[in-house]
Amino acid sequence: MSRPVRIALVTVSLLLLAAGAVVVALALASRRVPAFYREALEAEPAVLRAGGDRMVKQIAALVGDVQKQGRWQAVFTEEEINGYLAAELFAQHPELLPATVSDPRVRIEPESLAVAFRYRDPSWEGVVWLAVDLYPVEPNVVALRIRKARAGALPLPLQDILDQIALATDQLDWEVAWRQADGDPVAQVTIPPLGPRGTRIVQVDVLRLEQGRIVLAGTTKGR
Repeated sequence: MSRPVRIALVTVSLLLLAAGAVVVALALASRRVPAFYREALEAEPAVLRAGGDRMVKQIAALVGDVQKQGRWQAVFTEEEINGYLAAELFAQHPELLPATVSDPRVRIEPESLAVAFRYRDPSWEGVVWLAVDLYPVEPNVVALRIRKARAGALPLPLQDILDQIALATDQLDWEVAWRQADGDPVAQVTIPPLGPRGTRIVQVDVLRLEQGRIVLAGTTKGR
């Protein structure tokens, strides 16, 4: 074998090895699980059930309060929300999430929210997670600014995520307007102001993310 041919073969072999290493690294990165999600999945089933039960009661109480005239407020903790997502969501509202999504969980911090879930289809399986800023723009208008979308540790194209958000808000019959903030997509969601059968005007004027909890408050007026 001549020296040029040997050099060419060695070069090709090195390139193939390098390409293989890149593929393996990408595969491993795409399957990386965020620490907050791993911790949430390790919660005891009894803790999740108890949190889910409290969330159901909180929702029922909020629905009742919103139907009455006057000021109302609700506080939902991270433990309650994750318990509801684990124990109640798919049983009560299976239509809200596509079949490719399972095990959603959240981490709540001041002014920001991390959402993660397992994604599975014929082409890929792994954990998808989003970093979202959630804040009120004006009464009954809430902004969701998507700062990150990842498949494991790899950046994820946002269009599929945006389509799912649009689908979910369509099902709730909420108006959504899309904006940009320094290159980040922002969904401005308008919550319908009319209460049940249009007999009440419901105004949401507080939506605040604190460490481990969401505070929601507003006022209901008669028409």
